[in-house]
Amino acid sequence: MAKRKHEAPANGKAKKKRAISDDEAHKNFRNGLFDSKVLEEYASYYASSQPYKHAVIQNLVDDTLLRNVRNEIREHIHFTPKETDIYKIHQSGDLANLDGLHDSALKRLPSLLTLRDSLYSSAFRKYLSSITKSGPLSGVKTDMAVNVYTPGCHLLCHDDVIGSRRVSWILYLLDPDIPWKPEWGGALRLYPTEHLKTPEGDEVRVPQPDFSLSIPPAWNQLSFFTVQPGESFHDVEEVYRKGVEEKAEEDGGRIRMAISGWFHIPQEGEEGYEEGLEEKLAEKSSLAQLQGGKADVFDEPQAQWIEYPDWEEQAKEADDELTENDIDFLIKYMNPNYLTPDTVEELSKMFSDESSLRLAEFLSTKFSARLREYLESKDHEATPSLPPNPHHKDSQVGVARPPHKHRYLYRKSIQPIPTTPYPESDGMTVYDDLVDILFPHPAFMKWISLVTGITLTRSNIFARRFRRGLDYTLATAYEEEDPQLEVCLGITPSRGWGDEDEEPEEGAAPAQNNNNNDNKSSSSSQPKRNPNQNPEPPAPAPEEEVGGYEMYMAGEEEDDNDHQSTATTSTGAGQRRKAKPDPAIYRSATTDDGDDDGILFSQPAAWNNLAIVLRDRGVLRFTKYVSRGAGGDRWDVCAEFGVEFGEDEEDEDEDEVGDE
Repeated sequence: MAKRKHEAPANGKAKKKRAISDDEAHKNFRNGLFDSKVLEEYASYYASSQPYKHAVIQNLVDDTLLRNVRNEIREHIHFTPKETDIYKIHQSGDLANLDGLHDSALKRLPSLLTLRDSLYSSAFRKYLSSITKSGPLSGVKTDMAVNVYTPGCHLLCHDDVIGSRRVSWILYLLDPDIPWKPEWGGALRLYPTEHLKTPEGDEVRVPQPDFSLSIPPAWNQLSFFTVQPGESFHDVEEVYRKGVEEKAEEDGGRIRMAISGWFHIPQEGEEGYEEGLEEKLAEKSSLAQLQGGKADVFDEPQAQWIEYPDWEEQAKEADDELTENDIDFLIKYMNPNYLTPDTVEELSKMFSDESSLRLAEFLSTKFSARLREYLESKDHEATPSLPPNPHHKDSQVGVARPPHKHRYLYRKSIQPIPTTPYPESDGMTVYDDLVDILFPHPAFMKWISLVTGITLTRSNIFARRFRRGLDYTLATAYEEEDPQLEVCLGITPSRGWGDEDEEPEEGAAPAQNNNNNDNKSSSSSQPKRNPNQNPEPPAPAPEEEVGGYEMYMAGEEEDDNDHQSTATTSTGAGQRRKAKPDPAIYRSATTDDGDDDGILFSQPAAWNNLAIVLRDRGVLRFTKYVSRGAGGDRWDVCAEFGVEFGEDEEDEDEDEVGDE
């Protein structure tokens, strides 16, 4: 991904920014914009705006000039589709602040240069500063790029806080002759924050999980706000695909093109420059908040670990095989092929080699059929939910927050580990059985321990539902010194997630569930399909990928000097983790050889697939935003286990996922 700031070429061929007079700048904006009465109205609007200070100016630029800008961009600027944990966009390549382009390229963009010089002119900077009360703005450090959102594109919640940014802005270049409809999406959405006090008495701001203001895009509309650490949280709503009820011609204008950028604090030599101010702003950045900020105590869900006090005794007395009682319990839930001694031994060898497993058709035919019927009945609820288990007073449900880290529906049960299943008569659903009976059961723990060869010392179990058009987790690195075993059972009942191959013949092994990000560090095993099992319906053919996949990526501790360079992107999202690799690498059209460097393990949203991953320090993990175009929600049940290695395993630490 290109860095935002570009040095001028040594041969002097780059076009420098041109300072223009106030009169010249005024001509490039709409008539009357700079009138004092208009300025006062915008300043009053800005001062009273919520959830934080912002403003919107309609018809900002001379219409003819902006139409010419749009035409130049469409004809002469190349866009690269890129996808990370936080966005999916089409991004201008080396556009950045335009100073890196040679004369031959700049000659094809005269209107764009005029717009750039007008926006960063002294006249407009003073105008914007008067509205925002932000203080002086730099005319030397310009920062703008063009991003295009086609259907399925989005940018998730972040606060834009990087370096010397002071005011964030977006100027829309939609089709001027096809009015944008709010139901097409693409809105700038602002998130409110709540003032809370930590147990230690520190006051912090915590963004709420849902936005409170939506600003739909419009031709020649400027939206802007002051960049404020821990407060200026916003996202860009997904641009939605055309519905079947819409006319084909209505899709012609559904391309959200915009020029966006930042006004920075004055640089050395400019009026208003304050020595050391940029360093002070950096200390308040959202990166510091995410790396152990005091507000983390308000994150939801918080891990609720169940310790196994007798794990050492169990490790000494562990049987090499499942007992008859273990099998009698597990066979009610699991595919019996995974319970045979030969299969357990085979899986153990595979895990020892790769530190990960992917198991298809994990649940038994009977149990999975009941579960699928239940989930399909819930999948298209008007108000999606994860109901608590009525038989557990401590059962917890909620919405994961804060949104600059994650958002999804979660359910947790804090309970003693069950030793027997509940009677069928007490009203538990098949979903309750899976979450509250199978996953925390000692027999299931023993099976996990046998197929991984690892002793489990504690567990944290939770279920998740990722709602279409809403939910995701952003990439964060695992920070503990000791590895963690992570188990995730995908129970997404809908189809069309990019993981379906041709249906295998009855009785044959099903095709491996891969997306294009499968990696040598993952192993897969599938039992034979039951010939009596009902065939699954054919998958719909989505226009684009709809997200929902879970990804593990290699991490690397960043150098102190790389803090800004690795964090800077033309979306404003910045870097939200300690690891250096940019997840954009895995979905960039510039990768011609298909080599997904850094990807350790990936799993699409799928039905009845179990993933087991040994996660080492620094390894990134995220679940991609689920598009509203998906056929349903993404469902799973997850468990995190503390682990203890035997002597043999400790000698093989270097083979863990994080060291690939």
